Amino acid sequence: MGIGKTKFDVLENLLRKPARKRRHIHYFVGAHRPGKNAIDQPPKDIFDVSTNKEISKIITERLRARNVSFFANQSIADHISDEERRQLLQEVTQKVRDLLRGLIIDIDNDPNARNTAHRMARTYLDEAMRGRYHKAPPVVEFPNARQLDEIYTVGPITVRSTCSHHLVPVLGSVWIGVVPSARGLIGLSKFNRITDWIMSRPHIQEEAVIMLADYLEKKLEPKGLAIMMRAKHLCMSWRGVKDSDTSMTSQVMRGDFLTDVDLERRFIDTIRTQDF
Repeated sequence: MGIGKTKFDVLENLLRKPARKRRHIHYFVGAHRPGKNAIDQPPKDIFDVSTNKEISKIITERLRARNVSFFANQSIADHISDEERRQLLQEVTQKVRDLLRGLIIDIDNDPNARNTAHRMARTYLDEAMRGRYHKAPPVVEFPNARQLDEIYTVGPITVRSTCSHHLVPVLGSVWIGVVPSARGLIGLSKFNRITDWIMSRPHIQEEAVIMLADYLEKKLEPKGLAIMMRAKHLCMSWRGVKDSDTSMTSQVMRGDFLTDVDLERRFIDTIRTQDF
């Protein structure tokens, strides 16, 4: 304490000193970035600590090392973990945020766009393209105890897919006809779940119905399989020619449906009673 200074003088001087400046860094994912000191950069856990690589690059390198293709309509769910999918969601959120800024959208101050990046990323990874990142639904078989060998049909099954050219919705319905084998039967709802899993990816319709047929044929080993799909493509109704009345119909016939014209006719006649 200096000469002639009381404890009260020292205290007063301390109170007058400006507070030491501190730097605060905040990371926000899918949220509004408040304050001028907040730095907008990816959260650390979208990178691998040991390699400093984005999780998408780590997954891509793994797929290439295993000679696994990763086209838009293919599932990679068997090659990523739940934790990696969570990190991928964060990475995609950041990159969609960059996309919105590139479109000159004020995502910092526009109340309607603050969380758009996170919503878009979640929509693609967990909904519209969930068939790429989430595993196939489990399928339980039941014995074909009565040796059913007559055609049965399921439909219309709602289709919500995505155009692989423009990443806009493809909306429609699928009808499935089966002549079962002695192997067994599957629960009725499994047709809906399998269809949703296959279709929830970017597709062109011509390939989508073939992929669905291949998967069902592998699971069921039926004597005959028929698939009919009718859908509207927003790449035609929402953009481009902007024709909202046009739809596309595709069909796949396998096994007995290829050789038995009467069986094919019965399938067509039956689905007409199911709103085809």
